[in-house]
Amino acid sequence: MRYFLDTEFMEDGRTIDLLSIALVAADGREYYAEASHDPTKANDWVKANVFPHLQGLPFLKPKDVIQREIIEFVGPGKPEFCGYYADYDWVALCQLFGRMVDLPKGWPMYCMDLKQLAKDFGDPELPKQTSAEHHALADARWNREAWAFLEARCQGLEALLLESLNTPFYEKKEEWEAWCRDFRARVTKATARTR
Repeated sequence: MRYFLDTEFMEDGRTIDLLSIALVAADGREYYAEASHDPTKANDWVKANVFPHLQGLPFLKPKDVIQREIIEFVGPGKPEFCGYYADYDWVALCQLFGRMVDLPKGWPMYCMDLKQLAKDFGDPELPKQTSAEHHALADARWNREAWAFLEARCQGLEALLLESLNTPFYEKKEEWEAWCRDFRARVTKATARTR
């Protein structure tokens, strides 16, 4: 199952201090929590852009509770995680478990990044986020929308590439057909993981 991740956090160049975390599953389920934190450590940007979206109770929880709830939410198996500019989000999630090697069994040690995927497809303009930015749940929902947009674009590109096989100008048709078969297999595999 694929999970779309977003966090809000405070960071000082050495530490990432989780403020809120959200996961939206490919099947539509959602998880949101806010971590206990010291608000005096927040910089002006976090105070202006993140704090207004924090809701407090019943979402405010100790990190060990968030960790247990995320394990229960994700369940057993081999989940995939995907975020947008997700490096710090991934670290913030992983730190709930301690060291990287302490992640639950079957979890990957990486997070797929929507921005990197978008660049692979020509860096198209992604759908505008109409909900509040810098609210972890709203952002995770948007990540799911952005994935769906990129997936549809990928399928559209595949159709365009296959159609171009009929172009008489292409001299290496066998190589092109092999590339398209490989591309189609990758798209099919990626699409199957979202269902």
